Amino acid sequence: MAVSLDNCPALVLNADFRPLSYFPLSLWSWQDAIKAVFLDRVNIIDHYDVCVRSPSLEMQLPSVVSLKEYVPAARHPAFTRFNVFLRDRFTCQYCGEPYPSHDLTFDHLVPRSRGGRTIWTNVVTACATCNLWKGNRLPRESGMYPRHRPVQPTTYMLQENGRAFPPNYLHESWRDYLYWDTELDPF
Repeated sequence: MAVSLDNCPALVLNADFRPLSYFPLSLWSWQDAIKAVFLDRVNIIDHYDVCVRSPSLEMQLPSVVSLKEYVPAARHPAFTRFNVFLRDRFTCQYCGEPYPSHDLTFDHLVPRSRGGRTIWTNVVTACATCNLWKGNRLPRESGMYPRHRPVQPTTYMLQENGRAFPPNYLHESWRDYLYWDTELDPF
C-alpha cells in the first residue's frame, strides 16, 4: 500500500532532544526535513519506511530530526487568543467547563468600556454563555469570579499545558521523545 508523502511529517527536536513545542507539536513537512538534512542543520534520529528518489539518490524520509544548534525558547510568549486559551487549558474560567477553541472567547475582568486593558492579567477564557451573562460588569457586580487569577504565562507553562492535549496522530517513532500526560505501562 502506498503511503502519501504528505502523511510523513518529521518531529523536530531541539539540540537537547526535547520538542521545539508541544502545542502545536513541532513538525516539519517531509520537504523541509530533507532540505534541513542537506543543509546539515539537523541529525536524523529515526525514519519512516518510505523512500524518496531522485535520479542520483534514494533516501528514507526522516520521521524524527534534532537540530544541531540549540534554539532557546522565548521567555515570554506572544499575547494571542490561542495562548490565552492554552494558559486556561481551554476551560471557561467561570463555569469550569472545557470547550473546543472555536466555542471559546475571552472576557475582560475589567471591561474595556470601563478602562480595562487587553493584557494577560485582565483577560480570561470564557464560554459564550458565561461571557454574555457577565456582560459589561465587574466580577463583584456580576458575582462571577474566575477560577484562577489570570497571569502572564511563561513559555514553559504553555508547553506544560500543551502536553495535556496530544494531537490526534502520533507516529510510533515519536513516542520516545514526547511525554504526554498518560499513564506509563508497567514493566
